[in-house]
Amino acid sequence: MTGKVIQLERAFIYQRNHLVLSNVEFELNEGEFSYLIGKTGSGKSSLLRVLYGDLPLEEGYGKVVGIELNGMKVSKIPTLRRHLGIVFQDFQLLLDRNVEKNLAFVLKATGWKDKQQINDRIDEVLESVGMISKKKMMPFRLSGGEQQRVSIARALLNHPELILADEPTGNLDPETSVEIMNLILNLSKERNVAVLMATHDYNIIQKFPAKTFKCEDGKVHMEESSESLFIG
Repeated sequence: MTGKVIQLERAFIYQRNHLVLSNVEFELNEGEFSYLIGKTGSGKSSLLRVLYGDLPLEEGYGKVVGIELNGMKVSKIPTLRRHLGIVFQDFQLLLDRNVEKNLAFVLKATGWKDKQQINDRIDEVLESVGMISKKKMMPFRLSGGEQQRVSIARALLNHPELILADEPTGNLDPETSVEIMNLILNLSKERNVAVLMATHDYNIIQKFPAKTFKCEDGKVHMEESSESLFIG
């Protein structure tokens, strides 16, 4: 697919019948990295949830990785998510199985059947995030940074065109946050994967400047400069 991986036009985002964001105009291009910022409750997570099919788009037009969000049936959501990678603040690894089995679970759930192909793909993504030596370890034995690397590996499994990252450095110390940011940016560039990253961490934005969208007063607008991020 070429061109836009996210396209929202005159979109209205609702959460439990409550209007969160109105008249959203939003685009993200193939291979592009962007931030999504805003105070708690400003609508960042609701917007991300619409993009990965966890909330319906009830008004306006939306298309993500070539799939239209309007009137999308529940049965279409797995197809959408096979083209996406999602990285969460709290990692959301399955605690009852090791790293390898966490990744195998996702591949099997998204239609992979060949055991050798599954094993090879797991090794590839773990190698790409520097975690191949930890594939037999249980998540609770890993540091926060290591768990987030596994979470990023999981997001890469199905060769996504887009990664949605919701506060991926939120539970990490500053040094580890920088390591994870370098990893995400390098993977985005190497694989031409678009990334939309919600964050509260303005130090990260200053260190790794990129196009930034801000949720504020029920709207989404693009910030013109990093200085304006700290106002309000």
